[in-house]
Amino acid sequence: MRTQSLDLSGKAALVTGGSRGIGLAIAEGLLGAGARVVITGRDQGHLDAARGKLSAGGDRVHAVRADVGRQKEADAAVAASIETFGGLDILINNAGVGLFASVADMEAAAWHQVIDTNLSGVFFCCHAAIPAMRQRGGGWIVNISSLASTNAFASAAAYCASKAGLNAFSEALMQEVRYDNIRVSYVMPGSVATGFGRGGGEQADWKLAPEDVAQAVLDLIAHPSRSLPSRVELRPSKPLKR
Repeated sequence: MRTQSLDLSGKAALVTGGSRGIGLAIAEGLLGAGARVVITGRDQGHLDAARGKLSAGGDRVHAVRADVGRQKEADAAVAASIETFGGLDILINNAGVGLFASVADMEAAAWHQVIDTNLSGVFFCCHAAIPAMRQRGGGWIVNISSLASTNAFASAAAYCASKAGLNAFSEALMQEVRYDNIRVSYVMPGSVATGFGRGGGEQADWKLAPEDVAQAVLDLIAHPSRSLPSRVELRPSKPLKR
């Protein structure tokens, strides 16, 4: 991953859902650019494993167990980031849940889990982080969406709706905080080889790698301040032919 031209020394970042997949790759990229990074996850075992993989970061890495779909836990994760590193400059909203069933078959609890994590969790983290970023004179918020937000498919109503909502949320938030020097962007990856969602990691050779999404995030952060790429669509270059 290219990080040589990006110097984030002294910057503090929070990556939700940072214990695996895309979030872990983003955390690695931020650390490689010199940032101090807090990762969150719901599973302590996955967090411990991620902490081991990020061990080269030394005391620049901190892990917090949190379900960001619960406001108190999202608030606590942001507060822990600020307390650990003295502030917050970068928020990567990556935590996501994919539960797939037809509308007729989906239980209400599953619907709420998807919406609470993928959409409400982003609101909770942004709501808690923006005052801290304003105190620092600005920052970056990057939300990880999905091409499913604009390309809906059957048995994915909850997931597609959550990501479509995330896109609209990101667009509105970008306009609200741009004059605070807080830059808001969202990334819409296609199929990524993470084992997430439908089909797991099958035929992963044609899919995006988590590092591809991480590179897009780093490129957004490195972009000149006079312009704002607010939306990035990222596709496999040679997907399977149907």
